[in-house]
Amino acid sequence: MVQGKINEIHGWAAMKPGIKVEPFTYKPRAIGDTDVEIKSNTAEEWGGTMYPVIVGHEIIGKVITKGPKVTHLEEGDLVGVGAQAHACLEDSCNPCSRNLDPHCPKGVLTYNSKYPDGEQAQGGYAEAVRVDANYAFKIPEAIDPAHAAPLMCAGTTVFAPMLRKGVKKGDRVGVIGIGGLGHLAIQYAHALGAEVIAFSHSADKHEQCIKLGATKFVNTGIKEDVEKASRSLDYLFVTSNSKSNQYNEFISWMDYEGQIVLLAVPEGHMQFSPFDFIFSEVAITGSMIGGVNIIKRTLEFAAKHNIRPIIEKYPIDQVNEALERMDAGKARYRIVLTH
Repeated sequence: MVQGKINEIHGWAAMKPGIKVEPFTYKPRAIGDTDVEIKSNTAEEWGGTMYPVIVGHEIIGKVITKGPKVTHLEEGDLVGVGAQAHACLEDSCNPCSRNLDPHCPKGVLTYNSKYPDGEQAQGGYAEAVRVDANYAFKIPEAIDPAHAAPLMCAGTTVFAPMLRKGVKKGDRVGVIGIGGLGHLAIQYAHALGAEVIAFSHSADKHEQCIKLGATKFVNTGIKEDVEKASRSLDYLFVTSNSKSNQYNEFISWMDYEGQIVLLAVPEGHMQFSPFDFIFSEVAITGSMIGGVNIIKRTLEFAAKHNIRPIIEKYPIDQVNEALERMDAGKARYRIVLTH
């Protein structure tokens, strides 16, 4: 074990259900041989339920302490942390051996989760955070730290299934829900060479979607626009909490053997007739966050193709105002807290 530079970490914690956070101090877990301690610069929001808990993932900061077995990072390196802080990464682990480490049975989320020793993980609404060094990623010099933060999870979440499913030049890719995830999905799909169709009920997002790389914009509130989308897609990435009864319509947009990928959770249960799948040959699947290799590729690809999130910045002492704006759906499109 290594003595960290910060003995007590001060931050902002959720003390009960709701969106409000309060000042909170905790004694951090010891730094293990493969851990790093990171002085936080920025963090992005994410809800939590294990109280009290310091929330916040998508963390950017500088390494200030590292364990003796950490060789790929040095003190002073600017790094990012996404939604995961630990996994076993052993060859004998079924998911880890397949680059699916978010499914590792020993995996630990950045917060609202516990380490195998019972210690609670605490997030980035704090002056520092300690994580497994494998989940601290060097930020490319081409990417501003504030813009790097949302790429750690939101960017990875949309890019991971595109990589796994082999989205390529000429594919017809739909994105429904032009928000924190959707505006990044448009950029990644466009950079892969796909023809991107943006679906939204917000007409005021039309121009922005085209600037981000969409070829077409379908206003889901206009019946004629929606009808023209029939059998027009190879992939549809669902990035908003669409209603469960909308998925029958989504299937009608898919060409034969198309794939619908859930990146957000629909309200209620989804119900289908088996014939919906037999006659369309459409598949519905889902995707979690990306693991170590996916996050590295996400950052490299964003740096190479100038993919950047649209963000709003708030100082950490205005965190509750930022959370209220996010909860009200007014943010365009990710809120980043700065220290």
